Amino acid sequence: MHCVSSTVHVPDVGAVPRHIAIIMDGNGRWATQRKLPRMAGHTKGVDAVRTTVESYSNSGIGYLTLFASSSENWRRRRAEVSFLMRLFASVLIRETARLDDYGIRLRIVGDLSMFGAGLRALIQRAEAKTAHNSHMTLTIAANSGGRGDILRAIRRLLEQTAADERSALIDDASFAQHLALAYAPEPDLFIRTGRERRISNFLLWQLAYTELYFTDTFWPDFDDATLEAALASYRTRERRFGRANA
Repeated sequence: MHCVSSTVHVPDVGAVPRHIAIIMDGNGRWATQRKLPRMAGHTKGVDAVRTTVESYSNSGIGYLTLFASSSENWRRRRAEVSFLMRLFASVLIRETARLDDYGIRLRIVGDLSMFGAGLRALIQRAEAKTAHNSHMTLTIAANSGGRGDILRAIRRLLEQTAADERSALIDDASFAQHLALAYAPEPDLFIRTGRERRISNFLLWQLAYTELYFTDTFWPDFDDATLEAALASYRTRERRFGRANA
């Protein structure tokens, strides 16, 4: 499976999305409402990730992409950023074997150069351990941003294309193969928790024709009922990709 631009080719559409992308928002506000430190919300959010991955793995969905941290999150307080890095490392250590047992392939995308050598090594080991799995692909977008992904794809494409061939060879299809999620179909359904109504620099290229679903539920409270509400909304959508009504 490779990413094919929905502005060029109309993808097959089914009742079950092939690919769901989620911005997991609201951990801090969940904690604040309960008079807890923000870090408690992030820790609780890991439980919601585990539940969601297990639920999706049994639903026929082939790709699940979770927005863990954006390239803009480095603007947060240093203590919170440091805690998130430690939490990420501990989750990789604890959960990789579980993902392997479920037949889930783990991939981490984003600008990983900002991470320490130890965390990058954990990422490499987790990806290698699950690389043979095909039941579902779980992608964690970490230190990731849509604009940065597009710029990196442009640079890679230019490096591989001779100057006199660029105008003829650079098109939607060739460009898409250099994006971080080139191995996955474009998301059918985008979900954002936590009351916000924006995509926040997430998968800017890939979300062109994705169905958008927003919920007021904070991410730590995301459960099977919230998931089913999103899927029920998706099943009511008429996906035309620029075509006229039938």
